[in-house]
Amino acid sequence: MIRQGCRAVLYGISAWAATACAHAHGPLASPDVTPVSAAIITPEDQHAVLRAAIDSQVNDPRFRNAIWGVVVVDPARHDTLYVLNEHRLFLPASNMKIVTGAVALAQLGPDFRFRTVFAARGVVREGVLHGDLIVIGRGDPTVSDHMMQDATLPLRAAAESLAARGIRRITGQIVSAGDAFPDANWGVGWEWDDLIEPYAAGVDELMFNEGMTTVVVRGAARPGLPARVITTPLSDYPRVRAHVTTSEATGGAIPQPLTATYDASSGDLVVSGAIAPADSTTLIVSYRDPASAYLHGLAAALGARGIRLRHDAILGEPAGSSTPDLTPRAAGPAATSRFDTLFALQSPPLREILPALEKPSQNQIAEVLLKTLGLEKTGVGSADSGRRVIESQLAAWGADPDGYVIRDGSGLSRHDYLSPATLVRVLTAIERDTAYAAFYNALPVAGVDGTLGDRMRGTPAAGNARAKTGYVDRARSLSGYVSTADGVGLVFSLLCNNWTVPVHEVERAQDDIVIRLAAISLGGGAR
Repeated sequence: MIRQGCRAVLYGISAWAATACAHAHGPLASPDVTPVSAAIITPEDQHAVLRAAIDSQVNDPRFRNAIWGVVVVDPARHDTLYVLNEHRLFLPASNMKIVTGAVALAQLGPDFRFRTVFAARGVVREGVLHGDLIVIGRGDPTVSDHMMQDATLPLRAAAESLAARGIRRITGQIVSAGDAFPDANWGVGWEWDDLIEPYAAGVDELMFNEGMTTVVVRGAARPGLPARVITTPLSDYPRVRAHVTTSEATGGAIPQPLTATYDASSGDLVVSGAIAPADSTTLIVSYRDPASAYLHGLAAALGARGIRLRHDAILGEPAGSSTPDLTPRAAGPAATSRFDTLFALQSPPLREILPALEKPSQNQIAEVLLKTLGLEKTGVGSADSGRRVIESQLAAWGADPDGYVIRDGSGLSRHDYLSPATLVRVLTAIERDTAYAAFYNALPVAGVDGTLGDRMRGTPAAGNARAKTGYVDRARSLSGYVSTADGVGLVFSLLCNNWTVPVHEVERAQDDIVIRLAAISLGGGAR
């Protein structure tokens, strides 16, 4: 691809985009950037110096096989400071979360909450629910250690609510119902060999611990003895078959590295390999069935609260039964086919959920938001419905229709594409929205937290730049906001695809550009 030359034009770019599993790296060497007084160098000179500095980064021989897309604008003054390949489509990786998060705030509002309904299909008599406990989820992603510090807290709250209603035993089963997210649990274009990894966990209307479990393996005291394998937050789900031995290291390495995979026929998680005596290691793997994990966690919470269940309470629908009638009816002595709402649990508001999405670059929250946009705005909680809502919002914000291809909410898909112009368009549009504070506060802060916590420390960008990272194989992204040395707010998008140098060299170039933006003076004052 031939690079477009750098040019200074007015803020008239017709479309303003894009990242998936961002990974923080160690501190990088900072460029020698010293703020220069606007009294010494004119703003026009500052522009020229900036353009030359960015040119030197993106045209470095290290990146001769790479494709760069760069847009830097001063939206308050409708000034474009730098553009390169602004309309080209790039694999955005987790910069896709910029789009998903911004549209979710604009369409759902920062006070939106997920609601999970608990209902009885049957009669409650003398402390016994003669029938099934129905759980109707709508994708609440906050039932997790990440959001609650203890993923079981909301489930224990549900158990307390049932106990408060005098229920001490359930004769039927615990059933997931409603099918709010009817399509596949995984995104279009996700790589099959990633699906056991935590970043590729599937999403469903019932979510537990962001779709993943931690497997802790502890070696025995002596070689030859079996190792101990436990899972958290649930100790009994998934069912684990352990084939891990305790073995002395040979030549500094264990001969059989630990692996975890699901047995296709039984669904058991099979953990194999070897570990040194008294050593321990941790694997994080995705749940095969997110809704089943939730129901197992709920059953454990009910049991801990003293509510008795049948041994097969969470095997799904009772044999021979049909999909439950989910039409609420008034309470009364009706037959066991009735469906009566008992209570509902509500999530924290979206403004509190968004930092858990953007700062660590959490894929499952993004996928839940994509489907929730479809569910809330079209009545169908599918990825395709959510995509249409996002495309409609992008059109309303003035993004060019050829500036994006959306297939998931997180950017993990290899079929997502965004232009730098689209990303800048989204960043500037949400800046004018009443929900902007929630969006801005959710972004990682350079040198402070999230996926930027170890980047740009000790530079003018530290504590200043707020931006979303993005990383999948051969795609590294960084887009967001930064203020200049004299308080001018800038919006930028830096996308790089198809490089073959070590990834930290791409990061170093992106960081250098942002640091220079933070160090220049444009003679305009804060907006």
